[in-house]
Amino acid sequence: MAGEPTEPYTPTFDTGEFETPHAPVAVVDTDRPEPVPVPAHPVAVPGNYQYLKRWTFVLVVAAVWALAAVAGWGLYHWWYHSLDKTAPVFVVLVFVICTTVGGLLAAMAPRPLISALAIALTSAPLAAVGGAAVLHGLYFCEWASRCFAGLIPY
Repeated sequence: MAGEPTEPYTPTFDTGEFETPHAPVAVVDTDRPEPVPVPAHPVAVPGNYQYLKRWTFVLVVAAVWALAAVAGWGLYHWWYHSLDKTAPVFVVLVFVICTTVGGLLAAMAPRPLISALAIALTSAPLAAVGGAAVLHGLYFCEWASRCFAGLIPY
């Protein structure tokens, strides 16, 4: 066989046999122990809630969903009546990306009201689909023979 034979490796520890080169060690005074830092606890400021009331949450979500439903209605109307569907589909993609990214960015804020806005923005495409579904039902019921409340074909 060519080369040197292999041997199992056994590490050598600093037992005083060899002088190991290392950086100088700083001498620590062990007579006085350093104080251990105490983590700061969040302080509740009077007048600022650490939570959000239910009616405020519902109001924020309802307002954003109403705007998103109108946007979905308009986008579906534009898509339905356009001959080239490329631009409306691209705007729908931009709408979904903007609401998702906006919701994720708002979720990083430590305030409860902005957290409710983040939840509303993230779920805004659902409300837009609801608005588009209402308009789709209206368009479809123009040709359907039976519709419940002029909106839902059966």
